[in-house]
Amino acid sequence: MTTVAYARRATEPTTEAAPRSASNGWWGMVLLVATEGTLFAVLLASYFYVRFKTSGGWPPDGIADPKLLRAFVMTVLLTASSFFMYAAESGIRRGRQRALVLGLGAAFLLGLAFLGLQIWETVVVARELTPRTDAYGSLFFTVTGAHSAHLVAGLLLMAWIQVRAWFGVYSQRRHLGVQMAAIYWYFVVAVQLAIFVSLYLTPRI
Repeated sequence: MTTVAYARRATEPTTEAAPRSASNGWWGMVLLVATEGTLFAVLLASYFYVRFKTSGGWPPDGIADPKLLRAFVMTVLLTASSFFMYAAESGIRRGRQRALVLGLGAAFLLGLAFLGLQIWETVVVARELTPRTDAYGSLFFTVTGAHSAHLVAGLLLMAWIQVRAWFGVYSQRRHLGVQMAAIYWYFVVAVQLAIFVSLYLTPRI
């Protein structure tokens, strides 16, 4: 038995679980996403609480509305990455290794492009306000910073899955790692959509 074959059997459990059940890994990722989703729900709820308790315009203190174009492009890129992730996951479900590798690669590159634009966006916004400016600045940087941290974690997870895919670790029956990475990545994309609507669109309403 080759080293790769042994690693595949030892580290990648089958996704064919018992009837009406799911693997511990799958449930673990769902629980992680639920807890992290609660974190962002609380952060965004705090954002809207401060907004509706603040008299005058929003953003406060004469701060300009966040620019839409770059945030829109970022959101489109990250949303597109979820389709490639889905293609990778559905591909390996049918035993298509090439679809897995190409889908993961495209999703990773789009996620990396998003991260680069997010860093640019942070630098631009920091010219006008910082987390110390006021409550708005603190919430803006906390929300976007937390999302960036989760995005980096997702990219690292995707890179690890990609390396394993190159060695043929995943198959039509054994691809739990891909499923868990996909669940996490869909969560990261969903959070970005919520951030775009909350931080970039609602100030214009």
